[in-house]
Parts: sequence; structure tokens; C-alpha cells
Amino acid sequence: MDQDTVDLLDPIMAKAFIVVSSIEQMAADPDAASQMGGDLPFDISQLPPGVDIFTAMANLPEQQFATITTLIQEQFASMEDNMLNQMAIIPVKAEYESLGMDMDKVQSSYIISTGVRMILISLLAGASVITVVWLASRTAAGAAKDIRKAVFAKIESFSSADFNKFSTASLITRTTNDVTQVQSVIFMGMRVVIYAPILGVGGIMHAIDKSASMWWLIAIAVVVLISMILVIFKVAIPKFQIMQNLIDRLNLVTRENLSGMMVIRAFNKQDVEKERFDRSNKDLTSTSLYVARVMVTLMPFMMLVMNGLSVAIIWIGSHQVAEASMQVGDMMAFLQYAMQIVMAFLMMSMMFIFIPRAAVSGKRIAEVLETEVEIIDPKSPKQLPEAFKGEIEFKDVSFKYPGAQDYILHDISFTAQPGKTTAVIGSTGCGKSTAINLIPRFYDVSEGEVLIDGVDVREVKQSDLRDKIGYIPQSGTLFSGTIESNLLYADEDATVETIKEAIEIAQASEFVYEKPEGIESEISQGGTNVSGGQKQRLAIARALVKKPPIFIFDDSFSALDFKTDSALRKALKDKTGESTVLIVTQRVATIKYADHIIVLDQGRLVGKGNHKELMENCETYREIAQSQLSKEELA
Repeated sequence: MDQDTVDLLDPIMAKAFIVVSSIEQMAADPDAASQMGGDLPFDISQLPPGVDIFTAMANLPEQQFATITTLIQEQFASMEDNMLNQMAIIPVKAEYESLGMDMDKVQSSYIISTGVRMILISLLAGASVITVVWLASRTAAGAAKDIRKAVFAKIESFSSADFNKFSTASLITRTTNDVTQVQSVIFMGMRVVIYAPILGVGGIMHAIDKSASMWWLIAIAVVVLISMILVIFKVAIPKFQIMQNLIDRLNLVTRENLSGMMVIRAFNKQDVEKERFDRSNKDLTSTSLYVARVMVTLMPFMMLVMNGLSVAIIWIGSHQVAEASMQVGDMMAFLQYAMQIVMAFLMMSMMFIFIPRAAVSGKRIAEVLETEVEIIDPKSPKQLPEAFKGEIEFKDVSFKYPGAQDYILHDISFTAQPGKTTAVIGSTGCGKSTAINLIPRFYDVSEGEVLIDGVDVREVKQSDLRDKIGYIPQSGTLFSGTIESNLLYADEDATVETIKEAIEIAQASEFVYEKPEGIESEISQGGTNVSGGQKQRLAIARALVKKPPIFIFDDSFSALDFKTDSALRKALKDKTGESTVLIVTQRVATIKYADHIIVLDQGRLVGKGNHKELMENCETYREIAQSQLSKEELA
């Protein structure tokens, strides 16, 4: 027999068992007749001894029998099927016992088998929870790894103009703290967002099955909870945006304090910086406390709704129990299912503590990922000539920074020949470094062209272009590791002989080999354990390891003394004889013997030629030279 047939027959058979059992109880104890209705059409106690009550009822007039049937049906009409089935349990049990079955053994066997199944299900549930947590953790961590990788790759593709859109502190926060917020939501989402609806829907189905008349209590509780969550969500989101910006600010102040510690101490500004940090810290703390206060109201409100729902269910259910339309067991089951439903929403509400902040973090991450990089590779890149010479030509180049109104460079035209040294000199802010930064495409020209061997740098892949260039910035950046690892940054396949040769040319042998570890000596983050001059020489050595056809020295001799500067330039001349060398500087002594000197003044080219020619024909160069060198040195 299938389960549907069983479910159909259960209440029918239950009525039969209840009626027969009740009649037998009346016959055994006539006083119990009042439980089936005291107004029966005959007095059972008056039946003669030995007369079977069922035989007597079968012989009743048809009208009297119909009256009894009607009374019984009226009592059954107010009972649900579950109540009928439960009432029939006792007579069914008695029937089995009368057939000789050991019901205690049956019950014990049922309890044991059911208990074993419950234990197995509990163990399975525990294993499932562990598996879900493991999978959720793995998925969330993997997603965070991919997001961080995508953000870092995007940041690496930024041009100098793109970096100006975000502060360094903000980019660090977006790559770390913001990604962590998104990771937390993914983890909670996999554990709660999938599980809670299953718990809630299952609870609703079972609760309605137990008592469909009280569904409106759960509906009211759910509506109240959703309304509260939406209000909190609306209040919290703006504050989360402010909070992330304040974290950016706190990171910025912290970075500035740590990197500028010597300057702060030199000017006795410790108290000022403490106050500055304290102000940023207090702003973040007050905003965090505001958000926490808003979020903390959710839990007591949920408990209020949960307890209020419990009271309402017990209050209304007790009246239904008193009216015999519900059993106490069904009321308690409905209460448990209602709590299960509210608990499901409580679990989902925990998500709403994470979602607002994660939504803000996700938006901040998306801002980075969706930033359109200004300098990109062409769709159909050209190839640099195989017989690469390294001739650099500026042709009517003008440039202004993104968003600026005025041009920094105006109609710059010159050519840097391979095998020769071309120098760019001028006062501070005249556009020297800006012009040089156009060659490796740190910025793109606004007007005109920058050509290498006759090919516009914008028409070749950035990797191909920069592979031909050895760039040494004014502030030589070193990475944490060893001297060797920093030099191998230019060419990871370079030999030890190449590294040693580069160190000698860069005049770094003195301080490198005086250390017991030599090239294995440790370099701290940013090269803080070496002097400015040593840092510049290591940066020059790193470029020499690469052996590129083009060298760009962006004021990278500024921290060197004149003796070291002179020795280094002489060694460079021998080493880079066939390469194109561009030197940006403010020191005339550094480029006095350059083959070609470009003089800039307020972004305009005011002179070009060698030292002797410029001393005769360029007033700007002559003023710079006379301010730095004596007459004997100029001669």
C-alpha cells in the first residue's frame, strides 16, 4: 500500500477505532457515556446483563441510530486529521496488546531504531557543516585571491596619470581591507544565504501543516523583521562609505609618520603628528561606533520579535486547545517551527551586518578595476627594427598633464644619437623629467611624436619598448632582499660576472665588498639601510645589468660627490659606447663633456649644442654654468 493510500485511510480508520473504543468504555463504565454525549437516546446502564451493546445498537430504530451517528459526526467535525490519528493511538495499541503483541518491546525497538537514525543524521549533519565551512572558506579565500590579483594587475597597468586618480594609501586599503570585507561576505553568504532560506521555507511548510489558522502570526513577524533590516541597511550604507574613506585617511597619516619619522623628530613635530593621527583615529572610531550602535539594535529587536511571537502563539494556541481544535503537541510544534523561521531570518540579518560594508568595499574595488587605463598597447602594434640602433627623436612635442589647462612642454624637437651622450638641463620645474618620461611612455605626448628608430613609441607594445630602455630615476628605488636580488631585477638570468662588472662601473664596489656578505648583503625595504648616493649607484648598476641599447639617467647623479660622479661617467662612457645615453641633470659638471646638450626653460627649448657652443650662444645655459662653476672650470 502506498503512502497516499495510507494517509487517506488513517483518519477513516481512526474514527472507527475511536468510536468502537468509546462504546466499549461506555459499556464497561456507563458513567463514561457522558464523554460521548450525555443525551444519547437510550440509557446504557439499563441494558440487561449479557446483552452485547453492538447487537443492541444494531436493533435500534433507524431514527435513533441516525441520531447517534449525527452526534458522533458533529464531534469529529471539529477535529483535525492529526488529532484523530493521535486519539486512535491508545485503542490501536490496546488492540495489538489483545492480539498478544509485546507493545513495550515494539516501543523500545522503535525508540532505539529512531534514536540510531537521529544519531546518524546528526553525525551526517556535523560532517556536512564541516564540509560546508571548508568549502566556503576555500571558495571565499580563492575569490579574495583572484580579486587581489586582478586589482594588483590593474594597478600595475596604471600609467603615472592613472596613479594620480588614487592615493597610495587608498590603493593599499582597496587591495587589502576592502577585499577582506568582500571575502567575509562570500564566506557568510555560502553558509547563510543558502541555508537560511531552506530552514525558513521548511519551517513555514511544517508550521502551516500543524496549524494553518495561525500563519498570519509568522507573516507579521517576518514583515516587521524585513522592515527593520531595510531601515538599518539604509542608515548604515552611507556611514560605511565614510568609514572606508577614513581608513584610507588613517593609512595615509600612518604611512607619512613612519616614512617621515626623521623629519618629524628634526623639527620637533611629534606632538603635532600625534594630534593629527589622533584626529584621524577619533574620526574613524566615532564613525565605527555609530555604525556599531545601529547594528547592535538589530539583535535585541530580533529577540523582542521572537519572544513576542512566542507569547502570541501560546496565547492564541491555548484558546484553540481549550476549544479542542488543536492539541498541545501541535501548538508546541508550531511554536518550534515559528522559532525556526525567525531564526532563519535572524541568520540572514547577520548577513546585513556585512553586506553594507562589503557593498561599499566592492564599489571601491570596482572603481579600480573599471578605471580605463590611459596608456594602452595598440591593437595592431608595430615591431621595432631588428637592427635596432636606439635613435630617439622628439618631433614638435608638446605636453600637458591630464586635466591641466597649461602645457608643460612646448614644441620640443631634438635627436639623441646612438653612441653619443645627450643631456637635458634646466632649472627646477622646467620640464626635464617630464620630457624624458615620454620616451618609456610613462605619459603620452599631447601633440607631436616621440620616435625611436623612426617608429612612434605609441605604435609599439609597451613591453617591447621598455625592454630596450635602462631607466634610472632620481630616487633610486630598492626592494627588500639582497644586493644581488635587486640587481637581478633587471635580468634574472644575469651571471655573477655581469653583476660584479655592473657594480664596478657604478662605483659601488667600495661599499658592497666591504661587507662580509658582499652581494648577499641585505637591503631593507626602500633601501633605508644605505645612503642616498649608495642607493643611486645600485640603481645605476641594476640598469647596467640589463645591458639595454638606451640608457636614461633622470638626475640620478645628484646624490654623488664630484669625484664619484666623474669616475662613474668615465666608466659609463667606456661601457655604453654604442648605446644612446640621455642624462637629465641640473649640474653642469655632470654633462659638461656631453656630445649634445638640450637646454629647457619653462618648458621651451632655448638652446642645443655642446658646452662650448652653448656658453657662446645660450644665455640660460651660461647663467646656470656661471652659477655652478668657477671661471677656471668653465675654461
